[in-house]
Amino acid sequence: MESSVSNAAIDKLSPTLPLTAEQERLVQQILQFCKDHLKDNNPAVFTIYGDAGTGKSVVLSHLFASLQLAARTQPDSPFYKSNNYFTVNHPEILKVYRELAGKQQHQYKKDYQRPTSLINRLDKEGKDVDVVIVDEAHLLLSKPDHYNNFYHQNQLVELLHHAKVVVLVFDQFQVLRMKSLWTPKRLQKITNRYPHAEYHLHHQFRMTASDELLDWFNQLTESRIIKQLPISARDHYDFRIYDDAEAMHQAIVRRNQEVGLSRILSTSGYPSTLDGGKHYIDEGHFHLPWDQYNFTSTPWAEIPKTINEVGSIYTCQGFDLNYAGIIMGPIIFQIPGTKQIDIDFGKYTDTESLKRRDDLTDPKEIKELKYKMILNALNVILKRGVRGTYIYAHDPLLRKTLYQMFIKRGWGDVLAK
Repeated sequence: MESSVSNAAIDKLSPTLPLTAEQERLVQQILQFCKDHLKDNNPAVFTIYGDAGTGKSVVLSHLFASLQLAARTQPDSPFYKSNNYFTVNHPEILKVYRELAGKQQHQYKKDYQRPTSLINRLDKEGKDVDVVIVDEAHLLLSKPDHYNNFYHQNQLVELLHHAKVVVLVFDQFQVLRMKSLWTPKRLQKITNRYPHAEYHLHHQFRMTASDELLDWFNQLTESRIIKQLPISARDHYDFRIYDDAEAMHQAIVRRNQEVGLSRILSTSGYPSTLDGGKHYIDEGHFHLPWDQYNFTSTPWAEIPKTINEVGSIYTCQGFDLNYAGIIMGPIIFQIPGTKQIDIDFGKYTDTESLKRRDDLTDPKEIKELKYKMILNALNVILKRGVRGTYIYAHDPLLRKTLYQMFIKRGWGDVLAK
């Protein structure tokens, strides 16, 4: 297997990775913000906004490494002997951070926690901490979740109750579940109560795709419009649209043999139940099971056998793939006579993600939020592939429209490779 870069997720989040000048300035800006507010009586919060792939997590990794180095080895630093934690509400990403901590001299695996675990322990012990860093803050719970032992109203509010400074990263386009409902307005209603600062990251680091292709993905998932494929869709990027899911799968298998870290991903709309059994996605000759619960410390995509599974939003969010084959499932269809897509809520199988909230009563608002979350999930999986993205659509009309657009660009020859 040959690859010019490491496929290991820990190598893409390592605090030894070089930062851009902008990222380095941001780390120093946040460190100064933390110093300025470490002695305050009230908490302070710093928010980093950025779309998928804009380098948010690697900034946090460098920031936390600097904090912990100072906390444990630098008596002349204001952070010396400070008590700091890094939280992320995503079990697969938490595995990566903890593995990374085991390789760093001044970090411990226990420094990295799920928000609920940290909040419940601090509640029980009656303790507060100094700095809490929150990766993927759009996954924080914004309502009680007794199944996951969270009995308060909002995880960000509770972290602010226990910390002197909270630093978080937020992407409104990665909000996927009603129990983690966030919008910039909802976030700022909390953060603006306290001394606060923010920074917006814009540069795309993950994908080698053109800006025009990224805009095409965004138009499809935000405006529900099927735009003409940009001429630059395949510039320095292996973008493909298939009319055969098994042919797409075989191409992904070939990419995986060539460079590794290539997987099939899908939206909801196929049988899926948390009962321990296998549930299959069938599309013609394509027949593979959904991803199984991952009990190992290795991220799902890095387990060799998962080339024979279909990844969900819950196993791939926050991770890079070299090549991603995307199945747009039965929930997504093209409205006949238009160039627009719509959602068939009757075929949506991830019903837990859209569970009712008592604080939402407007039917129109609820429907728009459901649209947003389902299409956010599609946007997230469309942006996993660093080197290439392949697409197959279940809906016959949508599949025909997308495939013909691709063929008319003169790109059909690449599909056999």
